Amino acid sequence: MTSSIAPIKAAELRHLLDEGQALLIDIREPDEQAREHIVGAKLAPLSSLHAQDFGDAREKIAVFHCRSGNRTQVNAEKLRACGFAQAYCLDGGIEAWKAAGLPIRSNTRAPLEIMRQVQIAAGSLILAGAALGATTHPAFYGLAAFVGAGLLFAGATGWCGMAKLLKAMPWNKNPGV
Repeated sequence: MTSSIAPIKAAELRHLLDEGQALLIDIREPDEQAREHIVGAKLAPLSSLHAQDFGDAREKIAVFHCRSGNRTQVNAEKLRACGFAQAYCLDGGIEAWKAAGLPIRSNTRAPLEIMRQVQIAAGSLILAGAALGATTHPAFYGLAAFVGAGLLFAGATGWCGMAKLLKAMPWNKNPGV
């Protein structure tokens, strides 16, 4: 069973940050953070959170954030285990922060996040396979089936071959461009 972490609104968080009472922790992956982030947030990717050392900062109020708030809530137990006396999640994630008109740092030259690249590539391949299967030769339906099977496998195992392949592409070599 997953317990939740109490949400905190962007405006309230901004006040706590301005007063030096809170530590904002971005649990997204480095490729997501490179594209846009809240200035001053400490990057502590969920995939390697167990290895993070927060030291004396554990005495501050911890506020975890992701893109929308869902990843933070789903992983509440792991985040609680970081040892902060008080822990919250940014209600609505960085998207709510932006909607509140609060500043972020964007780098539009950084590549799209890997999972968005996977979604674009997989969707394109499935659409092409279906269109070519309908208009050219039924064998192209196999392309759509192959990509669909890959997505099913990735969802079931947590390992995505397409993501691994895309990470190796030249445009993803330096995400902090």
